[in-house]
Amino acid sequence: MAQTVEDRIYPPAGFIREECTTTSFAYYLRTLPLLPQGSKVLLYSGEEKSNQAAAYAVVALDIGKRDLQQCADAIIRLRAEYLYQQKRYGDICFNFTNGFKADYVKWAEGNRIKVEGNKVSWYTSREKDYSYPTFRAYLDMVFIYAGTASLSKELKKAEYMNLKAGDVFIQGGFPGHAVIVVDVAKHPSTGKKHTY
Repeated sequence: MAQTVEDRIYPPAGFIREECTTTSFAYYLRTLPLLPQGSKVLLYSGEEKSNQAAAYAVVALDIGKRDLQQCADAIIRLRAEYLYQQKRYGDICFNFTNGFKADYVKWAEGNRIKVEGNKVSWYTSREKDYSYPTFRAYLDMVFIYAGTASLSKELKKAEYMNLKAGDVFIQGGFPGHAVIVVDVAKHPSTGKKHTY
């Protein structure tokens, strides 16, 4: 059985993980399966990423065979995978950089997205299909046309002192950058938080 974030990454001495329910996004992130300790970070091509020192652990998640998942895409992927697992299909929706609303339910009901230049539209193409492969095809389309610029407009601002698992540090732009808070531990007497 694979180790999880919770199994391998411990809070600092004196800190305890914040409580969360088993159906929360925090719990999903905390229980992400990890590849064995010492595993290398691999690119979509199977080659090793150049800066291995930047990663403490590697999540066991298939990233496909195309160069689609950058920083914002990884955050979109984690949130979407959690919502899919919870069968909260109506909550899976992301905007493209041009503002187009890519709604997963519309995709799963058999519609597909046509992109011509900066013009994006839906067209009916298939039968209804909520299977995981169809969900992943939807995500690949989102990864192509969304990024930090669009995601930064969708997220609600969080107060730094009240950070929780699932919150995101993001600088929207081209390229921009984004990282997600996977877990939070708190010191019971001082209230000081530690994020990772």
